[in-house]
Amino acid sequence: MNTVAKTPWHLWAVGFVTLLWNGFGAYDYLMSKAENREYLEGMMEPTGVTVDAAIAYMDAMPLWANIAWGLGVWGAVAGSLLLLLRSRFAVHAFLLSLVGLVFGMIHQWTNPMPGMTDPTTPIIFTFVIFAITIFLVWYARRMAAAGVLR
Repeated sequence: MNTVAKTPWHLWAVGFVTLLWNGFGAYDYLMSKAENREYLEGMMEPTGVTVDAAIAYMDAMPLWANIAWGLGVWGAVAGSLLLLLRSRFAVHAFLLSLVGLVFGMIHQWTNPMPGMTDPTTPIIFTFVIFAITIFLVWYARRMAAAGVLR
């Protein structure tokens, strides 16, 4: 007989909190792709980059970097949703997100945004995102191994 493990309370907490977190990443992606000037102005202000320079930078991103960004963002959103649905495919979604994030980081660090006077905030934020993504891969794998995800 194939039994499914009882869902621990922390799965719901992790799922909902990360859905909010990753939902903000999706919002950022959509506002950036829509070239929402008001949004971008608020996001770029701490870095010293103008909105026009940020838009030009994003417009010039190579296809592979755009694909990586999309994988990172939408893989994370899908992972959180799949975690809440108790699907073992949450592991795969978070792994795709991690791959996208790594390639996105490579692009950002080898092609810094022109005019950036203070890269501290983006660097710290990228490491926070990386740590959370690593945690989510680990957590989903742990829940799958425990039989919580099917």
